[in-house]
Amino acid sequence: MTDPEFLHLIRLNPVNAAILNRLPQVEAFAPQVHLVAGALFQTVWNMRSGQAPQTGIRDYDLFYWHPDTSYEAEDAVIHQTADLFDDLDVRIEVRNQARVHLWFREKYGLTRPPLTSARDGVLQFLVKCTCVGIDAAGDLYAPYGLHDLAAGVLRRNPLNHTPELYAAKADDYRQRWPWLREAGPQPE
Repeated sequence: MTDPEFLHLIRLNPVNAAILNRLPQVEAFAPQVHLVAGALFQTVWNMRSGQAPQTGIRDYDLFYWHPDTSYEAEDAVIHQTADLFDDLDVRIEVRNQARVHLWFREKYGLTRPPLTSARDGVLQFLVKCTCVGIDAAGDLYAPYGLHDLAAGVLRRNPLNHTPELYAAKADDYRQRWPWLREAGPQPE
C-alpha cells in the first residue's frame, strides 16, 4: 500500500474526512495535532474485510504536544475540540502527549518516560503496524511503513514501554479482524 492509497482509504470513513478537514483549525490551539491510531488502521482493516469504513471504531484519537502539562490546559483543548466536532456525534479523545507520563502510572500501574512530541506518542504504540498518524497539513506519519498494516501482520513494537499489554491488544484485533496474523519481531 502506498501513502496516497492509504490517505485515500482513510478518507472513505466520513468521520476521518471531516476531522482531517478541520484539523488545521485544531492546530491553532493544539500544536503538532495528529489524527492517530484506530480511526486510521481500523478503517483500512474494515475496508479490507468488506465492512463499512467506520464499523466498530470506538473513538477518534487526536494527539498533540504542548509544554503546558497542566490538567487545566489539556481540559481547555478538549473542550475547544469538542465544540469544533460536536456535529460528528462520535467520541473524540484528545490528549497532550507531554502529559502521558503524568497519568499513565495511575491508570495502568506502569511508568513511561516523558514524550517529546506528538509523533513520539505514535512511534511507541504497542503494535508496529498501528503506528500511523496524519497531521494538520495532511501529511502521513508511518514510521514503520504501511506494508504490515496492509498485510494484516501484527508485531510487538520494541519501542513501547509496556510490552505486557501487547497480547491483549493483539487478541482484541484478531477477534474483530480474524484474518490478521501475528508475526515475530522484525530485525531492527
